[in-house]
Amino acid sequence: MKSDALIMQEGFEAVFKKLDLVEAERFIALLKRDHFDYTEWRKSILEEGTIQDLSHKAMEYRNLKKKIEKK
Repeated sequence: MKSDALIMQEGFEAVFKKLDLVEAERFIALLKRDHFDYTEWRKSILEEGTIQDLSHKAMEYRNLKKKIEKK
């Protein structure tokens, strides 16, 4: 199992890999300000339907994103 420190390090690396410095800092500030609770968020997602429903929504989102990126 990974330590908390390693998870934090890898999380920051992932954020900074995708976002520039200012965007990454804004993202972190938003998480802190909103007191984001991933576990509660995940529960709410799963309450909206089955895993198959969630998978279907994810595939639709991916396909829509691909169409937008092609433009």
